[in-house]
Amino acid sequence: MTAGPLRVLVAPDSFKGTLTSVQVGQAVAAGWRRARPDDAVRLAPLADGGEGTLVAIESSGGWSRRLASVHGPLGRPARAAWLARVDEGAAFVEMAQASGLSMLHPRERDAWNATSLGTGEAVRTVIDQGIRDIVLGIGGSATTDGGAGLLRGLGARIDPELTSVDLEDLDPRLIDVTLRVASDVSNPLLGPTGAAAVYGPQKGATPELVAALDARLARFADALSAATRRDERNTPGAGAAGGVGFALLSIATRFRSLELVPGVEVVMEATGFDEAILGSDLVITGEGRIDDQTGFGKTAMGVARRAHAAGVRCVAIGGGVTPEGREALSNVDAEVVAVHDAPVTLEEAVALGTAPIEAAAERVARSLD
Repeated sequence: MTAGPLRVLVAPDSFKGTLTSVQVGQAVAAGWRRARPDDAVRLAPLADGGEGTLVAIESSGGWSRRLASVHGPLGRPARAAWLARVDEGAAFVEMAQASGLSMLHPRERDAWNATSLGTGEAVRTVIDQGIRDIVLGIGGSATTDGGAGLLRGLGARIDPELTSVDLEDLDPRLIDVTLRVASDVSNPLLGPTGAAAVYGPQKGATPELVAALDARLARFADALSAATRRDERNTPGAGAAGGVGFALLSIATRFRSLELVPGVEVVMEATGFDEAILGSDLVITGEGRIDDQTGFGKTAMGVARRAHAAGVRCVAIGGGVTPEGREALSNVDAEVVAVHDAPVTLEEAVALGTAPIEAAAERVARSLD
């Protein structure tokens, strides 16, 4: 492989809370070029449907950024970015922009009151623009409202206690909409592996509040199931984004079509990743933490699988690496490199910036000589 210049594809996810996938990709490229300046390095930043997805897709070209006026997760007015394809034929909406955890200071996290209303408002804005092919990335939410807010944003009437649902005024234009919901979560809505139990704590829920949230979600599931005559609470992905997956699955027949799809797959499609990897000798991916969750469809695993299928060598660079993450990627022949030798705090990672990633990429490049 090292006899001549290589064609290197750099396709990382963001390092959550510190760097976007574009910044990570640029850092890898900078470090790589210091060691191997003659290699052809192509950037293809990726994401998994959560925060940073818009940045990754926008960087691939062919999209324009728009703004929607929405209510944020705690009801404050906000401006949510979304992307329109240049031909106006498709759009990408990122829930993290309208109802995201990152929109709140850690002290403001409120799993009980946070609403997904703004996400419904953002989708409705896209429909108002005449676009009917929509991808909705639902990672990074601040909410555990079962998607009740989103449904309200689309015209549904739901009482504050989430015990009654009236879909009579649901936007009738949905029947012309093709919606793909980008999510890497396979959790059901309720129970020990449900939305409240697994994701509630990171959104500010105490153990006591987790139990209350799960009970409220159960009441809402009964009400929405009665209104739609379909029960999606145990469908894989129903627990995504605090139950937004459940709400959308429940009203699937109101759309022209609706499906839940792996977030990284959607971004790969939008950015032309498959074509790019076929013309590469080596692909470098990465994410902030390569751990036991990596094997469940995170970006690094999605890239590694594609590289394995194409017969292209793959290296994954992780801000932090656990034995479980290393093993998961080794199963598809991907090599794993840790940016940091010892654990670092988020604050330390922010302070260090891109230099450690550049150094890790340079080490990998020099190891090929």
